[in-house]
Amino acid sequence: MSYLTGEFECKLDAKGRMMIPAGLKKQLPEADNEGLVINRGLEKYLVIYTKKEWDKKLDELSKLNEYDRNSIKFVRYFTAGATNLQPDTAGRVNLPKNLLDYAGITGDVVLTCMLNKIEVWDKAAHQEMINNEPENFAELAELVMGNKGRGRDE
Repeated sequence: MSYLTGEFECKLDAKGRMMIPAGLKKQLPEADNEGLVINRGLEKYLVIYTKKEWDKKLDELSKLNEYDRNSIKFVRYFTAGATNLQPDTAGRVNLPKNLLDYAGITGDVVLTCMLNKIEVWDKAAHQEMINNEPENFAELAELVMGNKGRGRDE
């Protein structure tokens, strides 16, 4: 599997359209044919998936217990606002106003590639998030990644 890489600054035009940066577009060859899906993130940002990755998310969600209240709530909030994006002939996508409002995006955005998805941040909110990097990133790395490889012959 190929993962997405990079961070890109973009501007929205008055109609809420965003040009997909050339460096990102090269990593999304299927976007012109299959489109993309944008949705709310788990915090105040948006997430863009390829159609293929979005379908994988839906497959995961379809396995949850449809009678469990927490599962129902999670699926409801996770999928709320999900919108198909189809790049126009100029390579722009129109970001839905309700999602822009949710994320507090007003004009300048930062696209951050996160493995198999793209986070869409308001530029100021992204800078604030970056400025709040954990004081000791090494401790976080050890906590999250420290057990990787244990139990294998090294």
